[in-house]
Amino acid sequence: MSTQACAIWGEDFTRYDFGVGHPMSPIRLDLTARLCRELGIFDDMDVVDVEPASDDVLRTVHDGDYIEAVKRISADPTTADGQWGIGTDDVPAFAGIHESSARIVAGSIEAARRVWTGEAEHAVNFTGGMHHAMRGRAAGFCIYNDIAAAITWLLEQGVERVAYVDVDVHHGDGVQEIFYDDPRVLTVSVHESGRTLFPGTGWPGDTGGPGAEGTAVNVALPPGVTDGPWLRAITSVAAPVVRAFAPQVLVTQHGCDTHKDDPLAHMALSLDAQRQAAVNLHRLAHEVADGRWLAVGGGGYDIASAVPRAWAHLTAIAAHKPVPPSTETPQAWRDHVELVAGQAGPARMGDLPDKDLPIWVQPWAMGYNPHSGVDRAVMATREAVFPVHGLDVWYD
Repeated sequence: MSTQACAIWGEDFTRYDFGVGHPMSPIRLDLTARLCRELGIFDDMDVVDVEPASDDVLRTVHDGDYIEAVKRISADPTTADGQWGIGTDDVPAFAGIHESSARIVAGSIEAARRVWTGEAEHAVNFTGGMHHAMRGRAAGFCIYNDIAAAITWLLEQGVERVAYVDVDVHHGDGVQEIFYDDPRVLTVSVHESGRTLFPGTGWPGDTGGPGAEGTAVNVALPPGVTDGPWLRAITSVAAPVVRAFAPQVLVTQHGCDTHKDDPLAHMALSLDAQRQAAVNLHRLAHEVADGRWLAVGGGGYDIASAVPRAWAHLTAIAAHKPVPPSTETPQAWRDHVELVAGQAGPARMGDLPDKDLPIWVQPWAMGYNPHSGVDRAVMATREAVFPVHGLDVWYD
């Protein structure tokens, strides 16, 4: 029987653990799941656990020798020397790194399967979103690229067009690289400019390989962007390009390291803007893909505050049970935050006072402001890709 939505979750996902002091703490996943459970978000969803993906599945997006190297390091972390991107400060080696990474891949593929077969209209894997992993190398905290694996699975089922929208603060370089020459996959990344942030890629002129021109779309924003301008960038680039592409499935990555309190980036967003982006992308899935929507997590290193709330909102939106930003967080959840993170948990599900909501977003049709760094970034992208899609640079 079809359900409104499913969520991928199981305690074993917390085994993806780079160790004490690493920004990507598995605590953020546990706190997200606990918040979903205590707010009742999971009550009307299928909550699905999975086993690690097989080597055959991993080989659909990763080189065989790389997979074998990860497995060797997984069995003996002392053999990691950085050759494969593992054994570095960003990607420390740990026992079980292969199995824990392959489990995330299996989760996103299962989410894609349920959406495509109609078992669920929407699916969320907030443990996923490993968008930096390349075919033969780990990077940016990412070992295996679960997003690329899920998209590849969809293509293998005969899906003709998949659109991917990434709103993480970092450029979605791994997903773009894997599909750069594939006209069946549209990759859209709205991120902080590579001039100021890892991985130093994602320029407006990177628009796709031969035969796939216009299917890579990059908005490289200046640091310090606030709510309204960030949402304007998404609605002025991602939405019209996705509509023109007419995908059969929409895949979105919701790294919440754009938050003002994130320690690794330079954006200035509220939880409320991140929630609104999820609302908008959910609506877009219904508009262009008959509701077929797969949403994953990604970056986010304010582990006890921004991450759990952002992904609980994402999961609730997918379940068609949105949680108002004014909702108080459960006391039991706040107590657990203090226990495991040593800090007080946030009292509300939003950052902004009610008087500042909804966030006002200036439509592109109201005009281009050349004095705005955001508008200049948006215009550079529109000029690079809109004509390929038959869109008007100034008005669409």
